[in-house]
Amino acid sequence: MSTLRFKALETLPFKDFRKDNSVEVPAKLSELFCQNVFSEETMREYLTKEAFTSIIDAIKKGTKIQRHIADQVAVAMKDWAMSKGVTHYTHWFQPLTGSTAEKHDSFFSPIEGGRAIERFSGGMLIQQEPDASSFPNGGIRNTFEARGYTAWDPTSPAFIMGTTLCIPSIFISYTGETLDYKAPLLRALNAVDEAATEVMQYFDKNVTKVTPTLGWEQEYFLVDSALYQSRPDLVLTGKTLLGHSPAKGQQLDDHYFGSIPTRVMNFMMELEVECMKLGIPVTTRHNEVAPNQFELAPMFEEVNVAVDHNSLLMDIMARIAHRHHFHILFHEKPFAGVNGSGKHNNWSLATDTGENLLSPGKNPKKNLQFLTFFVNTIKAVHEYADLLRASIASASNDHRLGANEAPPAIISVFIGSQLFRVLEELEKVKSGKLSPEEKTDLKLNVVGKIPEILLDNTDRNRTSPFAFTGNKFEIRAVGSSANCAESMTVMNTIAAKQLTEFKKEVDALIESGLKKDEAIFNVLREYIKQCKNIMFEGDGYSDEWAEEAEKRGLNNLKTTPEALKKEMDQKFLDLYEEIGVFTHREVEARNEIKLEKYSTVIDIEARVLSDIARNHIIPSALNYQNRLIENVKGLKEIFGDSEFKPLAKEQMSLITSISENVATIKLGVEDLIKAREAAKATSDSQAQAEAYCNQVKPLFDVIREASDALEMMVDDELWPMTKYREMLFTR
Repeated sequence: MSTLRFKALETLPFKDFRKDNSVEVPAKLSELFCQNVFSEETMREYLTKEAFTSIIDAIKKGTKIQRHIADQVAVAMKDWAMSKGVTHYTHWFQPLTGSTAEKHDSFFSPIEGGRAIERFSGGMLIQQEPDASSFPNGGIRNTFEARGYTAWDPTSPAFIMGTTLCIPSIFISYTGETLDYKAPLLRALNAVDEAATEVMQYFDKNVTKVTPTLGWEQEYFLVDSALYQSRPDLVLTGKTLLGHSPAKGQQLDDHYFGSIPTRVMNFMMELEVECMKLGIPVTTRHNEVAPNQFELAPMFEEVNVAVDHNSLLMDIMARIAHRHHFHILFHEKPFAGVNGSGKHNNWSLATDTGENLLSPGKNPKKNLQFLTFFVNTIKAVHEYADLLRASIASASNDHRLGANEAPPAIISVFIGSQLFRVLEELEKVKSGKLSPEEKTDLKLNVVGKIPEILLDNTDRNRTSPFAFTGNKFEIRAVGSSANCAESMTVMNTIAAKQLTEFKKEVDALIESGLKKDEAIFNVLREYIKQCKNIMFEGDGYSDEWAEEAEKRGLNNLKTTPEALKKEMDQKFLDLYEEIGVFTHREVEARNEIKLEKYSTVIDIEARVLSDIARNHIIPSALNYQNRLIENVKGLKEIFGDSEFKPLAKEQMSLITSISENVATIKLGVEDLIKAREAAKATSDSQAQAEAYCNQVKPLFDVIREASDALEMMVDDELWPMTKYREMLFTR
């Protein structure tokens, strides 16, 4: 281990072995935008008018694309791609592994006479058949049933990576069940579009489509690649499992928004160039709070495209980082004691007439429209908070939630004290018909003042998992390594369900004789009463809030196994089936996959921890102890029995302490192995995950504490396992 350490030190930037990889950036990044994307502008150039109209209708209206149109699109797509040096194509999809997947096929096709041509047909564009045997399926398929299908998603544009044309696609099993993140997301987006469009008919009959939008914020760490390779725990688990904190971490807040280091800036500039070419509209970059932590964020996009762009971005970030001698860490908590990394999902709804439905307007009518979608969103989260919590659950995110600016596991909604008072005023609206005076007072003094209130109410509560930030809701609990699709599928599903119920209730009151506005106010008033428990403005980290949340009936699902157990409630199974997002079988399969992944991640961490403890820590500690013993023997030889004891007191104490901690580690590793074996022997996935959580993970602390104690004593030349020194070498 020490050899690896010193090899790593030789290549560090302050030794001038790391040369700056300077990047040439054009004066206008906009000139590069969508250069490698089969964008609307490119389609206008390459497609016939009939094919272009068909594709746009499919994107905007959800209409089907006829086979002869698909053939035209395929030929045009091939011609465009080949003009840029492309030789292969792939259906680019997002299986339940948490990363993207692709199988490349060549355009090359031999023909008679020993000749060959480049061929790409509508059938090849629409469908591809990758081997599905090794992708997670949650018991939907047997191991020997390898067949799976990818199918083109025309609502997300094709793009070029290197010499490959990438076609965003869904991934399904031979029997039709979804095996990816995209297919259920598209179903949820369609459901909320229909439900929100129906509600919008109360306010604007010109609205024919409502599009959910997403603006994600991607946080990440950069570690020098040589130092990364010297840490087996980082390489194998994405996080440091051992090592005490340095004297200086983020206490001075001197990294946050600070001057971006040169090497990092070069990485960011090259990343932005590639993002522009791929149509990813990144606009923000900065240092985050923890040392060597950074963030980038794009402009808002339609949810499906935004999810694709985030998945693509994570892939190209890793590739570009390597070119700059970095390794990128997306783990939610790679280093203890400093901020972890999240992926805040900013969600809103936009109409085809150009309105943001979570932004107040300039008159009472528009503000009633805002209140309708605002309150319904809060109500949806209130009704399905546990489902939202399950959507962000993972072994790595469990380390992050509840500290260092990450929200707690208790799902609550922050809207700001002033908007909260507006809702309290609406709660006082009397039931039934309103007098003209009451209507006027309500519209002028309550609803009409919302824009003025929001001018000074755009702050964010960093301890809130779900916060309103002026014209959108920010889901802050999503982890940095997560696929945005999971939380977005849940968010749009519950919004669709809630808006559908709202429409039914309002229509029923209108049929009973109330006017439209009166009916809407009556329903919103009841919703505010019903969901006040989930609204919280204070410190989400406090013990008082945990106690208060329990009184309010809000669950505190601190671990992934707890959250995933709730996911299987009949209420949630029925919701998915009713909205048409998942069948019961698909939900059960995905739950099984997430439980298995949780157990596997903890098992890998346990094995890595055991290996490092036995094969690196103990030998290094014993080597140092032997040096101390030789030192004590030498003192005794020089000074004799009586005089050497006070002189060797410190050495003797260290020798004893090393022996005690080595024994603790040895026993801890033995207990950890037994706990792992017991957990693995559990056949039920839920019970197995709970065993890893409750029996295996607690043993980590025993080994870690003894190891950290040794590190404070053992010469760093012998055992260079300090947790944070990697982060200090980014220049």
